[in-house]
Amino acid sequence: MSRRSILIAAGATSAALVVGTPVVSAAPGLPASWDRQPRIPLWPDGPPETGFVPQPQPASYPRNFVRNVAQPELRVFVPARPNGQAVLSIPGGAYTFVSVVNEGIDVAHRMNALGYTVFVLIYRLPGEGWTHRADVPLQDAQRAVRVIRSRAHDYRLDPATLAVIGFSAGGHLAASLATGFGETVAAVRDAVDRQDARPAHVGLIYPVISHAPGIGHADSTRMLLGPSPDAASIARRSPAEHVTATTPPIFLAHALDDPAVPAENSVIMMRAMQAAKRPVEAHFFQRGGHGFGTGRPDLPASAWPDLFLRWIADRTAAA
Repeated sequence: MSRRSILIAAGATSAALVVGTPVVSAAPGLPASWDRQPRIPLWPDGPPETGFVPQPQPASYPRNFVRNVAQPELRVFVPARPNGQAVLSIPGGAYTFVSVVNEGIDVAHRMNALGYTVFVLIYRLPGEGWTHRADVPLQDAQRAVRVIRSRAHDYRLDPATLAVIGFSAGGHLAASLATGFGETVAAVRDAVDRQDARPAHVGLIYPVISHAPGIGHADSTRMLLGPSPDAASIARRSPAEHVTATTPPIFLAHALDDPAVPAENSVIMMRAMQAAKRPVEAHFFQRGGHGFGTGRPDLPASAWPDLFLRWIADRTAAA
């Protein structure tokens, strides 16, 4: 069973590695290098919210998808020759699992080769019993930005230039962070929570933006908002409706043949940014499908990481 088939299939359910305590060896399906990376718990004293309920693991379910996230965390990938810049990667997975390999590890390796320090976010999943399910992912995304900035000195990073990349449902989370970085979704606990949660740049790769039938991704909406969300709940977590003059610059990449999350999602976000007169760049590829991560080398969609970093460099030079 592939990630693509899970995302396309209606009513997908899943479970995998329980994330909450350090593990000695890599989980089945994850490269051994995963557990060699430094691990930073987001909430050392326990995350906000209660009600976490581990989900059973179907025998046929792919083992490289992380589920049952009791304690969200960052895994840090440091390049051989750091350039002082950092990227936070937010994998997707329909808010049902975290697609660690293609949208975490592969992204880290691609960015490391260019000198970027990459932090891969393993965030809590809203359908795993948490009390305020629609706020849990954003709590972790805000905290991740703040944790990275609080540790920028340790990794010799410029905290002001932190970029965020999100994929699919992780793209929805990155878009929610871009538009809701100042939203109060958890009480201030410590000095880390006083750090700025606004990213400098945001990349949205085949993101879920809309919750509208036929445009959005039904499973992502159901897992985030529950089976019967009201109009106010949908509007609250529709990031294109919350673009303002403070929304950071956004880069979009989407394949026009995406069978799971239509490219119209990126068009909606692009138009919202244009309406607010905010910087935006969008790339639409003829082929690529969904969940392509850094992209197949034989297809033009694989160019998006270089385009994204070139866009950041161009904006920085023009500032």
